[in-house]
Amino acid sequence: MNKQQYPVCSHLKGKDKKFLRGLGHHLEPVVFVGREGISDSLLHSIQDALKTRELIKIKLGQNCAVAKKEAAQQLAERSGASLVQLIGKTILLYQPNTNLQTDERISLPGK
Repeated sequence: MNKQQYPVCSHLKGKDKKFLRGLGHHLEPVVFVGREGISDSLLHSIQDALKTRELIKIKLGQNCAVAKKEAAQQLAERSGASLVQLIGKTILLYQPNTNLQTDERISLPGK
């Protein structure tokens, strides 16, 4: 996947990250990274999930060969999303989608 295909999401402010962490607390992971690591099909799954949800959790499996910090950074950069949080082996990514209905979008504080 060409990482220039998706624009990198702008940097989030501290209050935006705090707000998104609160929303993400109760989310279940929708993508799991296994021993195959970060593949094109995994990135397509992440992109699809971000388009429909804007905020997603990704879980790194025990047999994931990529270090968690490196994986979080790569997934954010290659998907064009913002890294909101990395706790243990769970990654929280956010990418706004202006094509969603207004009531389905996440409204960040002060915007």
